[in-house]
Amino acid sequence: MRFENSVVLVTGGASGLGEAVARRAVASGARGVVVLDLSSEKSAALALELGPTAIATPCDITVPGQVTEAVDAAVAQFGRIDTLVSCAGIPWAQRTVDREGNSADLGAYRKVIEVNLIGTFDVVAKTAGAMSRNEPNEDGERGVIIMTASVAAFDGQIGQVAYSASKGGIVGMTLPLARDLAPSGIRVLTIAPGLIDTPIYGFAPPELKENLSRTVVFPHRLGYPDEFAQLAESLAANAYMNGETVRLDGAIRMPPKS
Repeated sequence: MRFENSVVLVTGGASGLGEAVARRAVASGARGVVVLDLSSEKSAALALELGPTAIATPCDITVPGQVTEAVDAAVAQFGRIDTLVSCAGIPWAQRTVDREGNSADLGAYRKVIEVNLIGTFDVVAKTAGAMSRNEPNEDGERGVIIMTASVAAFDGQIGQVAYSASKGGIVGMTLPLARDLAPSGIRVLTIAPGLIDTPIYGFAPPELKENLSRTVVFPHRLGYPDEFAQLAESLAANAYMNGETVRLDGAIRMPPKS
């Protein structure tokens, strides 16, 4: 399922990893690119920049009705969805118990799970429903879904309990989703990125980035968002890749704290 001549829906598509995927899809000749993002302003600006093959669809993935509307809008505009790259997510860091003995904010924990795990599943399920109505290609394939986890799913650091749980959940549902959706001809994969230079580091001092870069085995730098997009494109095109989580991390293994 190549990006070329296909319809690609990207959640979290207005910045960071999602923006890189949207840009690569347009550059690769996608027939349609749907930039789905919580920010209507950013998604509209990016779609305008990318040109007539891109549309913006504001959406809060924790609101089921908005997810349904976004998927329906994509199908109405382009007739089908071939590839979903799910990048929407939020970070969070808080120790389970702080130095004063106060327990973590359960509401914050719940919010991270709702966005990163439940929201991702809802987008996947509803997009898969649309994909299941596609005409299959010569391999019987109707679509491919690529989710975004994190190395925190495996190497969660101090304070990352909520975030690691949400990303570990994505890893954990990759294979059963692939098995669930196999009868519909839909493949499911997950990318677990390491330290990627996205806007999350936008306000970080240069010395922090430099220190983080030293923890990467090789190359000694943060990853580029387009390297994530390049992997997503490759996974989408490789028809025999299914049910797998791929780390994209320069061989880093995160220590308890940075």
